[in-house]
Amino acid sequence: MDVQQAKEEYRKALRKGHREFRWRVAKGSYPYLQVLDDILENTQVERIEPLGLVNIPMESIVGTKTEGRKAAFAANFMPLLEEGSEFQMKWTNLCAAHVNEGIRDPIKAFEFMNRFYVQEGNKRVSVLKYFDAASIPGYVTRIVPRRSGSKGSEIYHEFLAFYDITKVNFIGFSEQGRFERLLMLTCEGKREPWTEEQRRDFASVYYNFAGVFEKLGGKKLPITVGDALLMYLELYPYEQQIGRSASEMEQTLEALWPEVVGLTKAGAVEVSMEPENRSTPLLSRILPIEQFTINAAFLYEKSADTSAWVYAHEFGRSYVDEALANRVYTHVYDNIRIGTDDDEVIEKAIREGSSVIFTTTPKLLGASLRAAARHPDVKILNCSLNMPHPTIRTYYGRLYEAKFILGAIAASLTENDKIGYFATYPIYGMTAGVNAFAIGAKLVNPRARIYLQWTSEKDSPGMEFFKQKDIHVLSSPDTGLPKGERAYGVYLLTHENQPVPMAMPFWHWGEFYEKILRSILNNTWKADTAEDGCAVNYWWGLGSGMIDLLTSRGLPPGTKRLAEFLKQGLCEGKIDVFGGQVFDQSGRQVTPENGSSFTPEEILKMDWLADNVVGQIPAFDDLIEIAKPLVKVQGIYRKEGQI
Repeated sequence: MDVQQAKEEYRKALRKGHREFRWRVAKGSYPYLQVLDDILENTQVERIEPLGLVNIPMESIVGTKTEGRKAAFAANFMPLLEEGSEFQMKWTNLCAAHVNEGIRDPIKAFEFMNRFYVQEGNKRVSVLKYFDAASIPGYVTRIVPRRSGSKGSEIYHEFLAFYDITKVNFIGFSEQGRFERLLMLTCEGKREPWTEEQRRDFASVYYNFAGVFEKLGGKKLPITVGDALLMYLELYPYEQQIGRSASEMEQTLEALWPEVVGLTKAGAVEVSMEPENRSTPLLSRILPIEQFTINAAFLYEKSADTSAWVYAHEFGRSYVDEALANRVYTHVYDNIRIGTDDDEVIEKAIREGSSVIFTTTPKLLGASLRAAARHPDVKILNCSLNMPHPTIRTYYGRLYEAKFILGAIAASLTENDKIGYFATYPIYGMTAGVNAFAIGAKLVNPRARIYLQWTSEKDSPGMEFFKQKDIHVLSSPDTGLPKGERAYGVYLLTHENQPVPMAMPFWHWGEFYEKILRSILNNTWKADTAEDGCAVNYWWGLGSGMIDLLTSRGLPPGTKRLAEFLKQGLCEGKIDVFGGQVFDQSGRQVTPENGSSFTPEEILKMDWLADNVVGQIPAFDDLIEIAKPLVKVQGIYRKEGQI
């Protein structure tokens, strides 16, 4: 490139600068470079540390250290000074040098909140931004502000922990917990420093994805490339993306684009708390319409012979066979190997004619989403909680309502104020069930204490712990298999260690499946669709019939009447399980300060235990290996370092 060509490039850059300047002035925003010294005037600094020579992402360079040169550039680092100036001459010389030889001299910059401010080398940055360079080498000094507790501050300190491990500075997130989640997806949460090869592989995956993201319109969305990449890696394993071309990624991401757009509505999950009684559309009642049938597939990780969970769903499927005979034909696919043949089983179900698919475990969420991307006309529902995915629907029951009643029953049966409680996995809704049980027990007996054990925790003493504590009233897994086992629900343990069932929650999945399938048959399915492409989660309670409570004949009549009274109050909405003053184990009142009830989101994500619970939530690393895949998907761990 000769001098004249470089001057022409300066004119183009100048026009870009003036255009950026005018646009910012018109919308009332600051038109010049941000000045770090101005930002730091009102900032409490925790520490300053040199990072040495760092490869700085160009898109993260947003300003200058001092105000001396701010007026020479628009906010996008394009020049503002007219032709003929000394500035223009130096810029054009750098431009020619970059094209002919490449700019090699590192700049000097300060990093603050993962944004970079140039101390020396503003024109080098300007030239490289003009040519859309990805990065520039620079000697960087990091300025770490004092932790404030704000969302931005918490995300930044999560980034610092991530950077210490990876030395990756080109990815950012808009929500807390995502750096930790990225570590889990890329290196199984290991905290060992990344090698140069690991950084190179990740950079390749990231920049390939970023190019596709931008091509599909990602820059118009209020999310970061990192946000979208994390969602992508939740569905498609990171290891499979290493070495994958951008064109291959594009095909996959294009099919997933509704999910990407769904990220822009973070937290915008429409929760259906009760079934709506919608009648068949008037037009359908007036005009004769062709009756059609549905093939519905039910996918199980295990079989009804080996899993009480699957048995309950199978009971529901059989109910549908009778209730919707000749309109709905159901098909079973069981013993699915998660991560091995789950995708193929869903494809098989679709090939065999299923237009509605129920995947009955959160472990099948990823396969469900991948199938939804491939088959947008197939209705797929996953049995899980609080999933922000607009391409599928999720469903579950408010089991904590039944747990509240069971807690009251248990408290009426204990003779020494002690009650044992077996919980399974620390996932969405599980802690709410523990707390609801404890609150119900406290309602009947203020002295009652709930001794908590987790079946998914390593080295858990289990039943032996309860025997040592002389505990004879226990709450165990909610249902059992029809093989004579009796240690489920709330039961009494005799001195001969024989369980005597007293009460149990009952999953009536058939009530849910029938209502959903009828809505499809009656053409009211779309009426349940959330506005603006948000996710739909069904989370029905006792009033829906989806969950019920069964009591033993041996339950004292007074306790049985109490259970019926509480059930009626819950069904009619007159009882709020978590209403009033609720305290956690530290004595802190956790009830919303404004006196309102907990939101569904707050109930689902409870990561605290009520004050009458003895025990704790296990750390992720303390879980048995078989529990970790599910907890990764639905776990309540969302804080830095928990998973």
